[in-house]
Amino acid sequence: MMILRFSLKKSLSKKKVLFLEYLENVRGYSDLTIKSYDASISKALESIEIISEKEQILFNLMPYRIKIAKLNAKTISKNLSAIRSFVSYLNSNGMKVKLESDDSVKIAKTLPKPISHKYIIQALDGAQLKEKLVVVLLYTLGLRISELASLKLEDMSESWIRIIGKGNKQRDVPLLDSTKEIIDEYLSSFVTKKFLFEKNGEKLSENSLRYMVNKVFRDVSLKVTPHQLRHSYATALLNGGAPIVDVSELLGHSSMATTQIYTKLGSALKQQNYNKAHPLCGVDE
Repeated sequence: MMILRFSLKKSLSKKKVLFLEYLENVRGYSDLTIKSYDASISKALESIEIISEKEQILFNLMPYRIKIAKLNAKTISKNLSAIRSFVSYLNSNGMKVKLESDDSVKIAKTLPKPISHKYIIQALDGAQLKEKLVVVLLYTLGLRISELASLKLEDMSESWIRIIGKGNKQRDVPLLDSTKEIIDEYLSSFVTKKFLFEKNGEKLSENSLRYMVNKVFRDVSLKVTPHQLRHSYATALLNGGAPIVDVSELLGHSSMATTQIYTKLGSALKQQNYNKAHPLCGVDE
C-alpha cells in the first residue's frame, strides 16, 4: 500500500507540472498566478489524505484544512480553489478524482480603498517619466499589473489600447489624449522593440512595475498598490455616472457581479460625502 501511495503521489506531481503548463499556455495565466497555484497545490498534496479506490482516487481534504485553519478566510479559500481547479483538470484528463471535506469558505467581498484623485496628481508631480507613465496607465486604463507588463507597442493606436487580460481575453480601452502624450514622450526617450516596458529586450517584470508604483507614492508618504489604482479607476467611472455594463467591460470582468462590488463602495463614499456636506449632519451653514 505504501508503494502504491508513493507511486500515486509521484504521478500526481507529474500531473501538476502538466496542469501548470496548461494554465500558462491555454488559460494565459500570469507567472505570478501560476507560482501561486504551484505553491498551493504542492503544500496541499503534502497533507491531503489520498486514498486509491477501485474506480477512483479520493482526496480527503480534512487533514489539510486542519493545517491551514489558522490562516485568514481569503487565503484558505484561495488555496482550496487551486486544489479544486487541479482536480477538475485531472478529471478532464483521464483520472477520476473525488474531493471529500470540500465545504466552501465564505469570505467578505471587500476591496482596497480607492485613492483620491488629488493624491494621485500630487504623487505624479514629482515622478520620473517612466514611473509617471506606469501610474498613469494603471489609473486611466484600469489595468491589472500583469496586463501592464504585457502591453505591446503593436496593440496601441492613437485613441485605443488593446488589452490582453485573464484567459487571453481581449478588450479595447479608450486612450486619453493626455495619456497618449506621456506615451509619446516616453517612446522618444526610451527604445523598446516589442513591449512598452522592457529590460534587455524582454518585458519588464511585474515586480519592477510594482516597485515603481510604490516609489512614486512613497515619496508623498502614501502606500499604494497597483490594484488600488485599478479600483480608483473603476470607482471614479461609476461615481461619474458611467453605466456598470460599460465599466465591467472596460475592467475585463467575466461576471457583472464582480463589478457590482464597486457600486456598493461608490454608494458608501457618497454617504460619507453626504454626511460631511449636509447642514443637518453637523456641518455649519
